[in-house]
Amino acid sequence: MPASFKVHRHNPTQKTESLLADFCETSVGRVAPVDSGLWWILLRAYTNWTGGNALAESTNWQRAMHLILRLCFSEGCDTFPALLCADGCSMIDQRMGTCGYPNEIQALFFMSMRRALSMLKQDSDADFVTHITKRIQSLSYHLHSFYWLDFQRLNQICFYKTEEYSQTALNKFNMIPESIPDWIFDLMPSHGGYFIGNVSPARMDFRWFCLGNFIAILSSLVTGEKAEAMPDLVDELCEELNREMSLKISYPGMENQEWHIVTGCDPKNTRWSYHNGGSWSGESALEARYITLYCVIGQLLQSCWIFCLLPSAVLSHCYYSCWWH
Repeated sequence: MPASFKVHRHNPTQKTESLLADFCETSVGRVAPVDSGLWWILLRAYTNWTGGNALAESTNWQRAMHLILRLCFSEGCDTFPALLCADGCSMIDQRMGTCGYPNEIQALFFMSMRRALSMLKQDSDADFVTHITKRIQSLSYHLHSFYWLDFQRLNQICFYKTEEYSQTALNKFNMIPESIPDWIFDLMPSHGGYFIGNVSPARMDFRWFCLGNFIAILSSLVTGEKAEAMPDLVDELCEELNREMSLKISYPGMENQEWHIVTGCDPKNTRWSYHNGGSWSGESALEARYITLYCVIGQLLQSCWIFCLLPSAVLSHCYYSCWWH
C-alpha cells in the first residue's frame, strides 16, 4: 500500500496528468509506513457496505493479507506482542516523538487482526488463524496491563520499585516514578481513564492521543467500565483537550521555515512523500463517529457542542480536508 501519491504532469499545455505511487522511496530514512499497510480495515467496511464478499475472498486479496500479517508477526528484538513503529513510519509527525510502540499503531494492529479473522478463509491455513487469535489475546492483555491509566493506576505507578528482576516484578518496564511529569497529577480526574501514548523500557508517554483511544473503542479493544471511563475523561477534561480545535487527530502538514528546520533542508523530503497524515486520511471520521456514538448514548449530552463544532474545525485544519466533501 503506497504511503502517498504524487500528481505527475506529462504535458502542461494539454494538462495531462497521472498519479505516481510512493512506496517510501523518497520518504525520510526510506522507512516503510506501518499504518497504511493495514488497509483491509477499509476492505471490511467496503464488504459490509456492499454486502458482497467476492473482492475480499479473491486470491490476490487473501494472499496480500497473509503476507502483511506474516510480516507483522515476524520475530525481532522488540517488545512482544506490540508492533514496533520506527521513527517516521507512522502518520504522526516525527516532532511528536511517537516512535517505539505508540497506542494508535497498537489499536490499528488490534483492529486489523480482528478484521482479518472475519475475512480470511478459515480452511486455508488453520494454524495461521490460530496464531492471529492468540496474538489478539496477547496484545489485548498487554495494552490493558501496561497502557491503561486511571487514578488508581497512577497511584500504583508512583510507588513502583525499580531494578526488579524476578518474574513477579510489578514494574516490568523499570519505570522510574520520578520521571512522571507533574502535569499528569493535575490533569488526571478521579473518574475516567485512557490509554497512554507509548510504553517502552524505562519510558512511559503519558500524553493523550485521541486516535488510539477512539479506535480502541470502535474495535472493542475496551469494553464495559473502561469503555465508559474514556468518555468520562473526555467530558471531565473537555476544555483542556479541545483548546483551539476539537480533539485534533490529523495534524496539518508543515510548511516553509518549520519544514526546512525539521527535515534538515533536504530537498527530496517534500510534503507529499512524508508520513505527515498522508497515509490515513480518514482519522477524523473516527472522531466524528465516536462523538456521535456517545452523544446518542447520552454520556456526553452536555458536551454535544463538540460535535457541532467538529466539521468546520476539521475542514480548516485537517491535512486532507477535501475527504470530508
